[in-house]
Amino acid sequence: MRDFKKLYNYWLDSDCFDEECKAELRGIGGDENEIKERFYKDLEFGTAGLRGIMGAGTNRINKYIIRRSTQGLANYIKKQSAADKKVAIAFDSRNGSKEFAFEAALTLCANGIKTYIFKELKPTPMLSFAIRHLNCIAGINITASHNPPEYNGYKVYWRDGAQITPPHDSGIMNEVQSINDFSTLLTMDKSHAEAKGLLNIIDDSLDDAYIAELKKQIKHMDAVKNQASNIKIVYSPLHGTGNIPVRRVLKELGFTNVFVVKEQELPDGHFPTVSYPNPEADEAFDLGLKLAEEIDADIVLATDPDADRLGIRVKDKNGEFHTLTGNMSGCLLAEYEIAGQKEMGLLSEKSALIKSIVSSNMANAIAKEYNIKLVEVLTGFKYIGQKMTEYEEKGNGSYAFGFEESYGCLIGTYARDKDAVVAGMALCEAACYYKERGMTLWDAMLSLYEKYGYYLEDTISLTMQGASGIEKIQSIMKGLRDKEIRQIGRYKVLNIKDYKSDVLIDYENNLRSDTGLPTSDVIYYQLEDNSWVCARPSGTEPKLKLYVGVRGKNEVEMNENMNYLKAEVRAIIE
Repeated sequence: MRDFKKLYNYWLDSDCFDEECKAELRGIGGDENEIKERFYKDLEFGTAGLRGIMGAGTNRINKYIIRRSTQGLANYIKKQSAADKKVAIAFDSRNGSKEFAFEAALTLCANGIKTYIFKELKPTPMLSFAIRHLNCIAGINITASHNPPEYNGYKVYWRDGAQITPPHDSGIMNEVQSINDFSTLLTMDKSHAEAKGLLNIIDDSLDDAYIAELKKQIKHMDAVKNQASNIKIVYSPLHGTGNIPVRRVLKELGFTNVFVVKEQELPDGHFPTVSYPNPEADEAFDLGLKLAEEIDADIVLATDPDADRLGIRVKDKNGEFHTLTGNMSGCLLAEYEIAGQKEMGLLSEKSALIKSIVSSNMANAIAKEYNIKLVEVLTGFKYIGQKMTEYEEKGNGSYAFGFEESYGCLIGTYARDKDAVVAGMALCEAACYYKERGMTLWDAMLSLYEKYGYYLEDTISLTMQGASGIEKIQSIMKGLRDKEIRQIGRYKVLNIKDYKSDVLIDYENNLRSDTGLPTSDVIYYQLEDNSWVCARPSGTEPKLKLYVGVRGKNEVEMNENMNYLKAEVRAIIE
């Protein structure tokens, strides 16, 4: 471990840091553990970039870490051969996001890089779209997605509109890590940057272009025209960026009965109505479901603060609301979108349904039904975006649909990141389509189970804070690798994929091969009966995530299998 006290004193003594920063650090002078937590390491890029608690220190998000990260990005960009080096920047509703966004912009401008920044908070997918629309070499988004209020983050995108992947991720990080002297970080005055044409505000025409692309994804406009006014929708932006674009696209399509949860409508970085703004959490829907009961709504939608993930509740014919998990909504939309593409003659032998390795195996059955490719990628939508770009550049595939279990999907190819705005639009469209056939969205989900089998997935998240937590997570992962697990309860292990060592061990056929995917700290156990278990440290939170998937002949067997396998997995870890 590095000398964290030395770094702490450097920040206290150096002229690089302002008095506000130093006062905060002096306030923790007697707390060695807090000093250690803030300085024992630098924040690292994970599946969603740089993310951490706001505050002074190298292991915190602050304007100096933003400048350092941006200076590293600028150094990397300047080494590229692109003739026109431009960068787009967006930010969400979190405390400090706008200020951090302009800090990043002014560092880029000081390096002679033309920068385009949104004048107000915007969803993550709109940044992905803007990068491509404005022909930028890179993009920055200041957001911590669904993390608690004390967090913020810094996502970096490349010219394809996807979050950075190899070799750019390691190349940028190497540039950042090579900066040890904060006095070398460049910045400039905002008015000077504007006068020189380096700092540019993105106007509303980009919003118009983005919404137009979303509306192009509609598969059954006739059903929307016939039924939009008959569907009641409750929507919550969870104090984030989704409020304006979600309501706008639904309104323009004719959905006149959209009711916004007033308590959660306006941007607020404190997220006062929830402990943390995660659409996967039940508490995020408490107010929305209350409103839904009052107005007899059909659907309740909630987007996370940067509007790239969509949580869903749907009502059955008996008036009861049901949760659609990310896997359920992903498969429901996959079926709807791919079936629609088939009707329109858009599918081919190159068409691909792309999912993350921890997402539902129902997707495999859907791909087989429509005779298209099923492609698996590592966790993180950037890998789905990477495949989309590969197909575009090499012509060796065609993107039909992509999703991951954590409520993220993308319809269309206008962007390279998950988009809760288009997902919400598509679910409302699907509601119209099924209503014309006398079905609710819940009926549609049940029909998928009957068609493909009763698949169920769940996640066990073990939170382990701080340096000791990281050591504990690493210890558990090492323990799993050291054990030769051939049986998990009553389930035989058919094969193991260790993505860290890039080894696939096939016990059934006594074979060893590589995994075919990039290196990542993930272990995947394929079990009999179409069941599976996967372990991975979270790339965005201090958690060990254990994913469990089962299949049953009916709902009762499915739930029994899940409860049994989760208990067996916990027993192995504990």
